[in-house]
Amino acid sequence: VSADDLEGKAPVRIDNALKGLAAGVNVTSSSGAPGSGSRVRVRGTGTINNSDPLYIVDGMPIEGTIDYLNPSDIESIEVLKDAASGAVYGARAANGVILVTTKSGKKGKVAVNYNFSHGWQSKWRKRDVLNAYDYAVMMNEGYVNAGFAPLYTDVEKYRNYGTDWQDQIFNNGAPVVNHEVSVSGASDKVNYYLSMGYYSQDGIVGGNVDRSNYRRFSLRSNTKYTLFDDTEDRSWLNKLDISVNLSYSNIKSIGFSENGWSNGVLGSTLTLSPMFPVTYSGQEAIAKKDEYAANFKEYLPQYDANGNLYMIPGADYDTQYNPVAYLALPGTWNWTHKYVANFAADLNIGFGFKYRISYGADLNYNGVDKGYGIPYYLNGSMNASKSSANASSNRGTVWQLENVLTWDGEFGKHNINVVLGQSAKKSTGWYLGGSRNYLIDVNKPYIDYAEGHEEGDLSVWAGPNDVATLASLFARASYSFDERYMAQFTIRRDGSSRFGSNNHYATFPSFSLGWNIMNEAFMQKTRDWLSNMKLRFSWGKNGNESIGNFRYAVYTQGGYVAVLGPGNGIKNIAVRAGGLANPDLKWEESAQTDIGLDLGFFNNALTFTADYFVKKTNGMLMDIPIPSYVGDVKPVGNVGEMKNSGVEFEIGYKWRVSDAKFAVKANASYLKNKLINLGNETGERDYDTMQGIGVITRAKNGLPFPYFYGYKTAGIFQNYDEINSYVNAQGELLQPNAVPGDFRWVDTNGDGKITDADQTNIGKGTPDWTYGLNFNVEWKGIDFNMFWQGTIGNDIYDATMRVDRRNLNLPSWMLNRWTGEGTSNEVPRYVIGNTTNLVSSDMYVRDGSYLRLKNISLGYTLPQHITKKFFVNNLRVYVMAENLLTFTKYHGYDPEISSGGTSLGVDYGVYPQSRTWTIGVNVGF
Repeated sequence: VSADDLEGKAPVRIDNALKGLAAGVNVTSSSGAPGSGSRVRVRGTGTINNSDPLYIVDGMPIEGTIDYLNPSDIESIEVLKDAASGAVYGARAANGVILVTTKSGKKGKVAVNYNFSHGWQSKWRKRDVLNAYDYAVMMNEGYVNAGFAPLYTDVEKYRNYGTDWQDQIFNNGAPVVNHEVSVSGASDKVNYYLSMGYYSQDGIVGGNVDRSNYRRFSLRSNTKYTLFDDTEDRSWLNKLDISVNLSYSNIKSIGFSENGWSNGVLGSTLTLSPMFPVTYSGQEAIAKKDEYAANFKEYLPQYDANGNLYMIPGADYDTQYNPVAYLALPGTWNWTHKYVANFAADLNIGFGFKYRISYGADLNYNGVDKGYGIPYYLNGSMNASKSSANASSNRGTVWQLENVLTWDGEFGKHNINVVLGQSAKKSTGWYLGGSRNYLIDVNKPYIDYAEGHEEGDLSVWAGPNDVATLASLFARASYSFDERYMAQFTIRRDGSSRFGSNNHYATFPSFSLGWNIMNEAFMQKTRDWLSNMKLRFSWGKNGNESIGNFRYAVYTQGGYVAVLGPGNGIKNIAVRAGGLANPDLKWEESAQTDIGLDLGFFNNALTFTADYFVKKTNGMLMDIPIPSYVGDVKPVGNVGEMKNSGVEFEIGYKWRVSDAKFAVKANASYLKNKLINLGNETGERDYDTMQGIGVITRAKNGLPFPYFYGYKTAGIFQNYDEINSYVNAQGELLQPNAVPGDFRWVDTNGDGKITDADQTNIGKGTPDWTYGLNFNVEWKGIDFNMFWQGTIGNDIYDATMRVDRRNLNLPSWMLNRWTGEGTSNEVPRYVIGNTTNLVSSDMYVRDGSYLRLKNISLGYTLPQHITKKFFVNNLRVYVMAENLLTFTKYHGYDPEISSGGTSLGVDYGVYPQSRTWTIGVNVGF
């Protein structure tokens, strides 16, 4: 993926930049919140633990956040997908490697570039929920069906009435601003690239009140010095280059809980009754204040800027609250200072030998600032009876030292390349924090010993982070004969402190073979139309050490009480072992086979690539089942297995028509994921849950990981005849307690009964196909770009409807409920307090496939004979739109959902991606 591919995409982060641009790389946005990242999976979910790829920027592996990197500084991104290409990174390459190369200078005059853009964001869709009139109708119907009196006596008066909570929290026109300036150039001795960037984005939810914002300031300096160059001299030590790459970023962000059914802003927005007002004023506010004081005692009600009292829904609403009141509360700003430095010396020794030594350091300082709270009450679980302030800081340092010796030899038609290398890496750090309650002045929420009222109401914490080390040796040998037959062999030996004493070290081998068929003599007659044909095969084994530190060891755990002595013995503070030690703990290993074909036609104007792969992860880290009498001290072992297989296609075509240049690039990937062995006795494990329903996602041997879990439906009983005819082989009723309007459940296990055992696989969040299409046109200074991306074969579990509480609002599709024979065969009857039909089932599972016009841009570059009059080399102005069109059957905010616990595609009320209109200018001097 080149800088040209990224141009016009306006990515905030590198993980977002890869979306739809590379086959076999599934990128799913975690949220539309400012600065939010994406979940990146290279050839599927490789492990239950951490399946994130390894990011390497200019040779330095990056830990923690990757958003420090300004995408405008990127020269190219290379994704190493198969095991052979990533084998040189051994113990860290099991989930793929993403290599990022930042920009450098070009020979010629000093180039100064300034880029500016300003965008306006808005929601691209609202979710359909009941308005006040429909809400009153549904509540009355639900109460009557449950045997109660209707809740509202005159529903007609609620037409054109009520609160649209979505309109209350979304703000249109949320700004996004970007400034970038760079200076670059090169001579025979020095190559340099300097840049500075500032990016600011407000959220479409809460951005106008500083509850959803992101700010990034970045600096970069890439410099390469050639100390001497005498390559014509064949003696040793004839060239020495020194490279110094330095970068700094400062990020500040503020946000709130996203995509969560408990205390989620959007979850509350979708379920809060439209009958509630946002605030009370006048005499009504006085009465409500007295009511709140009686019910909520020490908790204080909140007022808006105009002195109106915020509505509090009350205890019946459990974790749902007034989202406008919540967004008015002070938030917590998170900050990050990140310094990444890489120093390298490249020495051309002569006689085909080259030596490179590099040292890199990653210093990541992050924490919480202005984390303070005031007394408030929103619901039964979100309240504070005292003011508070807190601040914390984490400081981590990672350094890496590498030595690499390379030899190139050419003997007639034989070409040989040999690489020998050593790598050492260490991570250290520490943390510090403090908090104080009962502040004297909440307008000055500083952490200070004297800032509280009560003595002893102070907490401080500090300590070192775990130390992790990695030591490696690697070797690679490449052979080519006549540019027709190619072979490469790699072996890497890694030692990690994260594994037990019996398995500190592991060996990861790989090999690849290539046949350049185009260079065979019998292919000469095809060269007028066929310009490239290459067949590839590779196999390799990589590892994953992203499992946390000291999982092989056992720590003591506090918080227990030991009773000593007979009868009413004395209670003592106690600790216990936190598990069972396992010194045999080792790397997760991923073995992968890849077969590929590369084709080029008409001097490579048309290119095509296809790959088939099988990737199997062995030794996933799982809890090992042990007898219950041993206690709750399960050891961790390498017992799980996962398999991913699929095909990938990429095609590109470039052509000209007179002065117009056209280019199209497309890619598509098919993936099949299967959990082979979960490593426990049952072969099953529960994951995500839904309020009032229970488990909705599970893992099970032989199925995709994870899958949506629930009952399958076969329509709705229209009358008692249908109920009485739904029998098993013995003539017994399968649903003897059903009434017309209830779901007809499928007896999936065939035991002649409807039980919990009939819950099964009802969908999956991982798509079968992911694809992208990029189209470019250039004509007489006008440039046009259009980028589409999407998925096929994935589902979404809509978990936004609360079924465990009365009087909550409902999605509008509930209006299609059964009200009598023949009225509905998809949505059951509605009964307040009756969850018989509202258990986990395929009613909540929707098609999540989508096609999205991710970016479209139109630009114009003024002719140089005009711009040079103003001492400008080039001037380009452009307009751009992001997320302009989305085609999907899903009714939610966004079909692109990666959050929701472990799973992909669980929607608790996801923060939607915004539709953005941008204008910008690029100026070069």
